[in-house]
Amino acid sequence: MSKLTDVPKRILIGRALRSDRLGETLLPKRIALPVFASDPLSSVAYAPGEVLLVLSIAGVSAYHFSPWIALAVVVLMFTVVASYRQNVHAYPSGGGDYEVATTNLGAKAGLTVASALLVDYVMTVAVSISSGIENLGSAIPFVVEHKVLCAVIVIVLLTLMNLRGVKESGTLFAIPTYVFVAGVFVMILWGAFRGLVLGDTMRAPTADYHIKAEHQGLAGFALVFLLLRAFSSGCAALTGVEAISNGVPAFRKPKSKNAATTLAMMGLLAVTMFCGIIALAASTKVRMAESPATDLLHNGIPVGSGYVQNPVISQVAEAVFGKGSFLFVVLAAATALVLFLAANTAYNGFPLLGSILAQDRYLPRQLHTRGDRLAFSNGIVLLAGAATLLTVIYGADSTRLIQLYIVGVFVSFTLSQTGMVRHWNRHLATEKDQAKRRHMIRSRAINAFGACLTGLVLVVVLLTKFTHGAWVALLGMCIFFATMTAIRKHYDRVSEEIAAPEGPSDDSVRPSRVHSVVLISKIHRPTLRALAYAKLMRSDTLEALTVNVDPAETKALREEWERRGIDVPLKVLDSPYREVTRPVIEYVKSLRSQSPRDAVSVIIPEYVVGHWYEHLLHNQSALRLKGRLLFTPGVMVTSVPYQLVSSEAARDRARKRQDWNAPGAVRRGPAVERTKEPSAPSASSGKD
Repeated sequence: MSKLTDVPKRILIGRALRSDRLGETLLPKRIALPVFASDPLSSVAYAPGEVLLVLSIAGVSAYHFSPWIALAVVVLMFTVVASYRQNVHAYPSGGGDYEVATTNLGAKAGLTVASALLVDYVMTVAVSISSGIENLGSAIPFVVEHKVLCAVIVIVLLTLMNLRGVKESGTLFAIPTYVFVAGVFVMILWGAFRGLVLGDTMRAPTADYHIKAEHQGLAGFALVFLLLRAFSSGCAALTGVEAISNGVPAFRKPKSKNAATTLAMMGLLAVTMFCGIIALAASTKVRMAESPATDLLHNGIPVGSGYVQNPVISQVAEAVFGKGSFLFVVLAAATALVLFLAANTAYNGFPLLGSILAQDRYLPRQLHTRGDRLAFSNGIVLLAGAATLLTVIYGADSTRLIQLYIVGVFVSFTLSQTGMVRHWNRHLATEKDQAKRRHMIRSRAINAFGACLTGLVLVVVLLTKFTHGAWVALLGMCIFFATMTAIRKHYDRVSEEIAAPEGPSDDSVRPSRVHSVVLISKIHRPTLRALAYAKLMRSDTLEALTVNVDPAETKALREEWERRGIDVPLKVLDSPYREVTRPVIEYVKSLRSQSPRDAVSVIIPEYVVGHWYEHLLHNQSALRLKGRLLFTPGVMVTSVPYQLVSSEAARDRARKRQDWNAPGAVRRGPAVERTKEPSAPSASSGKD
């Protein structure tokens, strides 16, 4: 089976990497930016549109509020970036918001943050992929007709790319991300030049359309609520900011400095692109509607269900570059691709956080294990499965999915910044150096302002999005919280049960006697080897045990046993219903009940075969017996293997393979001592 799966595995994800090459997977800033910041950078492709969609409820007249909403998002972005720059310096281990909240606010707060982030990472993949599919579908009808299938295919491809390792996937993602960023900046600069210097009139394809307002003349509380809802939708531009604080160990040294620099670069780029697109959308008179078929009017007539509403960035690019121009096509292609790749932020954040939670015994320990490519493969696969399920349930509809978005990330923002205020208070209580105290006071002020602002935004998001789908995200957080709490209780209970006591105990007391039982079906080489091994153990009592399923075969076995003169008593168990497992289990239990202080050793001869299909033909009874005997106290099960010719041939073939490794050798190091490969100067251990 190993041979059957190894070749396609190597083709898909590449050769296994030695543990001492972990340093080579660490990221420079130019690769870390697209790896960890592709989500907030790509959100400018849909966040401005979400703002205009909400404002369209009050008609075109409400569009003049969009610059003020953009300004509020900018203030929030800079506040969050400045706050997280304090985080990466204070907690560079990669725990991010989870570590900050756990250390300063307690385990429950940390688990709340972890639950929120896990939900948000799953949402990031689902929203980004679905949005990318919709952008691509405007040009390729097949994609729209089969968008769920296409979305699942993209998720599978991204999963395979990330399983190849964070550095390789980062290199693959860097080019389209930088092309997208460059394309947006060229569009903003050329649009500004045409409008301000050349005096050209640029008009979006929807500039002559009118919007049928759902609520005319909103004022007072209704208008405030609408603006708050538009602001909360625009806050989608902030998702993914926290991923850098979770991914600090993946940076090259100096890790904290490089992570903080990357955060600043990401914030500056995202804010500039977001504001530029909002400004160009206003100047080119882009029109968007939540229900374009009925609410978007052309010459007073609804555009109808056949109308495809293009994203804001696409309409602006058409106005600035011209429809079908080279730059328009390049930006459109880069936008669709970068929306797919935005999910990479989650593919790097989720496995890292899952590894830390697994180390803290809140998630299964398998999530803490690195795969062949030194990535946290189990976490990557788990994220892909959850995102696929969500995408299928919601039909890859970004409009429905985005309502579930950003709730989790603002929960983590608020608790993290509150924890950082506690962090600085604790250090200020003991710090005497005045220069360090001034730095701590300044950092505390930044984090305190960030906590207040993100807390306010969280309230706004919950009020404006709860009935539109945010309750699903909250439900997901509760499920994660309850599941992780249950897992931790299980691990704690197991640790308590298996902890070695200081003094003597029943487990350290030698059994009074050992009663060995060799299970046999007929006399052959494996049986003789198992009997020889059992005699070597020098048990107090030894017997052979068989089950009478076929009287003729049992009679033949008795006769041959006597003919050979085997000096081990043979016991036959009757089985009128032709069962094998149940009579053996009941007999072993009877031995234990007769002498509770005795240990029973059950010895099972097994074949070792060399082909995967041969496993289906042998050892099935042995597997069932071992599985049942595991639940019987005081019973030890020993397998005595007998290697068939096919197993020897398989071993010889494996040894001839140039890159053959024993099972587990990738993680524990090769069996044969090899010269250690020189690692990069910046190599260090950490989480990828």
